[in-house]
Amino acid sequence: MTRQAPAARPSRRATLGLLAAGMALPARLPAAAPATAPAGGARPGAYMLGADISWVPEDEAAGARYFDGPAPRDPIAILRDAGFNYIRLRIFVDPAQGYSAAAPDRAWGGLRQTVALGARVKAAGMGLALSFHYSDSWADPEHQRPPAAWAQFGPAALARAVEAHTRDTLRAMRAGGAPVDMVVIGNEITFGMLWPQGRVRLAATTGNPVTDANHRDVGAIGGFDALAQFLRAGITGARAAEPGAFIQLHNHLGRRWPVVREWTDALVARGVDFDVIGFSCYQQLAQGDWQRTFDAFLDRYPDKGLLVAEYSSRKRYLNDLVHALPGNRGWGTFIWEPIRHQEAVFDRNGRNAGGGPKPDLLAQGLNGAEAPGGLIATAPPAPVPPHPMMGEGGDYHANALLDTYRRIAHDYGLR
Repeated sequence: MTRQAPAARPSRRATLGLLAAGMALPARLPAAAPATAPAGGARPGAYMLGADISWVPEDEAAGARYFDGPAPRDPIAILRDAGFNYIRLRIFVDPAQGYSAAAPDRAWGGLRQTVALGARVKAAGMGLALSFHYSDSWADPEHQRPPAAWAQFGPAALARAVEAHTRDTLRAMRAGGAPVDMVVIGNEITFGMLWPQGRVRLAATTGNPVTDANHRDVGAIGGFDALAQFLRAGITGARAAEPGAFIQLHNHLGRRWPVVREWTDALVARGVDFDVIGFSCYQQLAQGDWQRTFDAFLDRYPDKGLLVAEYSSRKRYLNDLVHALPGNRGWGTFIWEPIRHQEAVFDRNGRNAGGGPKPDLLAQGLNGAEAPGGLIATAPPAPVPPHPMMGEGGDYHANALLDTYRRIAHDYGLR
C-alpha cells in the first residue's frame, strides 16, 4: 500500500511553460502517490500491450482518418478496443529548433502537442509512457545532439538542465490531464546521450558493421561517468514530479547480450537506479538472439524487469517471448508507430500503410529502424521539408494484423 502525498502546485517554470502554450492551469494539482517497486522485477500489473503513436497529431492535421468499420474513429479508441492498454509518446526539448523547424508554430513533439495527445490517451483509460529525447530532434543510436539552448553547457549545467526539463515536463503533463505512468530517461541511449559529453565507448561490438564503423573513432567523450550523471539527474527530476511513475532506460540492441551486459553493468555500478530496461528489437544477428538476451538479463539482474520498447515485425513471436518470461519479469511490448511504420496494422490506398515487414536477420539486409541514419556512414542529413505539412493524411483502414493483437489480448487475459 502506498501513502498519498499531499497535493502540490506546479513549479514556476512549469506554470510559465503552460501559459506560454496557451493551456489553462487547474486551481490545485493532485500529486502522484509514491511508486511501490515491483518485487523481484515483476511487472507492476497487467501485461503492457503498448504502442508508440506520436505521429498521430501530424497525420490528423494532414487530413488522416482512421477506420475499423464503416465510420472514422479515434485511432486511440481503435487500438484500445483491439486490446492495447498502454501508449508511449516521445517529446523533444524544443522541436521548433529541430524536428519541427519546417512548422515551428506546430512544434510537433513539443510540450503542447504531447500534453494534448497524452490527455486523449488518459481519457481512453490507458497507461501512458513518455520517452524523453534530450534533443530538439531525433535522439537515437546515431544522433544524440544536445538541444540548441543547452549547446554551450558543461557537464554540471547539462545535468541540471536534464533534471529541470524532466521534472517540469512531467508536472506540465499532469497539469494538462496527462499524468505519466512510466518515464523513459533517454531514447535508445546505447551509445549515450547529449554527445559528446554523455557519449560512451563500448568494448563489445554490435555485429552491425555500419553501426560499429560509425562509433569506432569518436574523439574525446565523457564516457559512462557523464552518462550516469545525466541519467541520475533525469531520474531525480522524474521522481520529484511523478514519484508514482516507473523508470525505464532504453537500449536499442535487444539482440546483442554482450553490449547489454557491458552497458547495464556500467550504469548499475554508477548508481543509476531504474525499474525496467526497454530494448529495441527490430532485427537479430542469429535466430534466438532476443531470447538469449532476455534470459541472460533476468539471470544477471534479478531485481529488474524488461520490456520491448520498440519493434515492428514478428508481432506474435516477440510478445509471446516477453509474456512467457519467468516470474512475470517481462513487462510488455511497445510497437513503434504501428499505424504507418513498416508492418503497419492499417492499410492506406489498398496497401500496407508502412510498406510491409523488414528483414528479421541482419544477413537478410540492414533495417534502418535499428540504426536510423546508420545504413550509410557518410549519409548527408535529410533536407528540411519545404512546407509545414509534415504528416501523412489519407484514410487508414485497420487490417488483419490488428486481429493479431485482438488474439494476443484475448490469450493474455487483457480483454
